[in-house]
Amino acid sequence: MRITRTAAASMAAITTAIGLNLATAGPAAAADPGTWVRYGNTNPITSSTSTWGCAPTKIITTDVGAQVCAVRTASGLDVQGAVIVRNNKSIDFDARATIDLFGMDSLGRWECPIAEVKPNSWSVCFGKTERHNGAVDSLGTLNGGYIGVSPMV
Repeated sequence: MRITRTAAASMAAITTAIGLNLATAGPAAAADPGTWVRYGNTNPITSSTSTWGCAPTKIITTDVGAQVCAVRTASGLDVQGAVIVRNNKSIDFDARATIDLFGMDSLGRWECPIAEVKPNSWSVCFGKTERHNGAVDSLGTLNGGYIGVSPMV
């Protein structure tokens, strides 16, 4: 079931260090679908040339935040969904994410299996890169809980 953008926005009122809403971002398209990419202490959004439309950050637990994003490559021809996790803890955080990418209809659903997000770092679960000219958004979950719907890109 797809939850409306209004409900998503009201559920995600708290913003942390990863709460950037629309920014230019990096080589996300190169990531294999359904895999976690570790970014260390480099912000995946601001280190990229792609355009990211991200829902506000949802606090998952103390010192851990997550957000779902729709990503459009710099060329404008390709899109994908992503779930970003920022772990500000001094210990690993286990994360499992799902991403649903939507245009006018569903463009796909991807799952990243449980992986450790290292202390004081960013990790991103990427969906498959799809050729799509129209606007898209993404719906995301982390560890079975809803984290929001991204703005359209």
